Order: sequence, then C-alpha cells, then structure tokens
Amino acid sequence: MTSRGTGRLQRAARRVFPALVAVLVISWVGALAATAGVALAGQAGDVAQDSVRAAQPGQFPPGVALPEDQWGANIGVAKCTSCHERQGQGYREGPHATAWDPRTPAAAEGCETCHGPGQSHEADVGAKGRQRNFLKMTPRDVNQFCLTCHNREEHAQWNAGMHDARNLSCISCHSNHSSKSATKLLKQVTVTSTCAQCHREKAAKLLGSAHMPVREGKMECTTCHNQHGSTSVRMLRVGNTINEACTSCHAEKRGPLLFEHPPVRESCATCHDPHGSTNDRLLVAKVPYLCQRCHVAVQHPSSVYDTRSTSVRFIGRGCVNCHSQIHGSNHPSGFRLQR
Repeated sequence: MTSRGTGRLQRAARRVFPALVAVLVISWVGALAATAGVALAGQAGDVAQDSVRAAQPGQFPPGVALPEDQWGANIGVAKCTSCHERQGQGYREGPHATAWDPRTPAAAEGCETCHGPGQSHEADVGAKGRQRNFLKMTPRDVNQFCLTCHNREEHAQWNAGMHDARNLSCISCHSNHSSKSATKLLKQVTVTSTCAQCHREKAAKLLGSAHMPVREGKMECTTCHNQHGSTSVRMLRVGNTINEACTSCHAEKRGPLLFEHPPVRESCATCHDPHGSTNDRLLVAKVPYLCQRCHVAVQHPSSVYDTRSTSVRFIGRGCVNCHSQIHGSNHPSGFRLQR
C-alpha cells in the first residue's frame, strides 16, 4: 500500500473512533441508570410492603391502599351507622335488614356483608381502597356481586337481558340506602316512573286516550316485561313471541281459527300499539286507514279517495261494519271475516 493510502486510513480512523467511544459511553450510562431505577423501585415496594406487614392489629399505614384480605376485622353495624347515619336509616328500613331471613346481609355481617370489613376504614377514613364502594365500581362488577345472592327466579336471566347488554347495573334502578318506593328499593316512587327515566317515549304513550291501565295502577311495566332479563323478545315474561304474551290475557284471540287474519297471526303489534295510542283500541291508525295499508283491492271502494267513497261502508267504524271478525273466524262462511 502506498503512503498516500495509509494516510487516508489513519485520518478516517481518527474521525470514527471518537464517535464509537461516545456511543459506548452513552449506552453504558443508560444501562446503569435503568438498573438503578429498578433497584430503587424494588426498594420502595419493599418498604411499602414492610410497612403493611409491620402494622399491628387494629393499626394500618395511613394512605396506603390495601387488598381485601388486609381490610382487618368486622366492626359491626352500630359502629358503621355511628358515622353513616343516613345510610343506616335506609338500611334498617329496607329488606336487607330483616335478620330473620337467613339470605339477607343482616343475618350475616350487616353492612360489612356487602362493603367488606371496616376496621381499616375506621383507622384511616380518608384512605381509598379500604372498603367496597359500589358507586365507584364498574357496572359488571356491581352486577356480579349482587348476583351472588339475587340469582334465582326472575333474576336468573339477567345475563340474557337487554339491560345487561346496555351496561346497566343494579344500582341504576335500586338504592339500598336512599330508596323512594315502598317496595323493591327503587330510586323512584313507582315502577313506571323508574322505567320512564330511560323509556320516555313509552311513558308518553300511556297518556294517550287509549292506553294500558298502567296509570290507574291496575298494571305496571313489569306486568308484561321482566326487567331483570328474559329469553323472550322485548324481555316479555310470557311465551316466546309478542302474540303469546298478548293472548295470555286476551285468550279469546288465541285460536286456533278456521279462517285467520294474516297480520293477526304474525304479530298483534302490527295493528295495535301495546303502550298507548290516540286511536280506539290501541290501534296504530284509524279505521279505515289502517285497513287500507294492506287492502287496496278494487272489489269495492277500498279508499276514501275512490269515486264511490260515499258508500255506507265508511260510516262509523268503516271496514269493521261488515268484517266484524277481524281477528279471525270459525264460521263456515267466514272466509271474508264477516261472521
């Protein structure tokens, strides 16, 4: 190699070597800092754990969030209600305080049956994570806890209901400490007013001239619907279809019939609005306009705009004047639902 080539290699080495040294130094310093950070974090965690372990019975480190198995011992309902007087009054007036029923919290540990032991909470009231607070828990966690007891009869299908699918929780409707209803620990005075908080359009239909007797107190929303879940459509209590739910009361419309009306066989809600309407008999439209949605035949005037609309068939109830058996007929001559 010539002296000129050797000089070029030496100059290149002098430029590259400092950069390599700087990279190695930076990498070494970063690794050292990371190792020190891990060590410090481990020491801090050990200190926190040691402080929890070193606490004497009845004494808990202030401000440290504790796992449930370190909440201490139970302190009793009297001790809880000495501070939480308003919540205690609601608890005593509700069904959870009936100690004679072995399934209630009162038959177990009272307040601490649901909220957990209160010893650590009493020792450090301002600390978080010392007891179970349902208002700060996720809806699914609240539901899972309530379902540990309320898992039978109408509550058994909660996981199959639309309220669970909408991420609602038990405390969306119920309040153990500040209920307003006489029964069921509801946040509102009645079942209907509780449902109306979300289902406002259904509650408005109850004010129609034709309505279910809900506002008179003869029925409630829960008469037809199981708010806690159902395998039927629309969370209905009875049957698997709307018709089966309706005919559980309106048995005369059930059949079987010799001549059936197709829209009746398909769904009662085709012609009726079950929550209420401004038309007679909960109809979704007036007669004959309701009938004309399907019947556009030309055998006789089927439209009030027809040139022969002066027919007496449109007096009073219109189509039903002749076709009186509109839900179906068992008469041998009832093909057109006339008898």
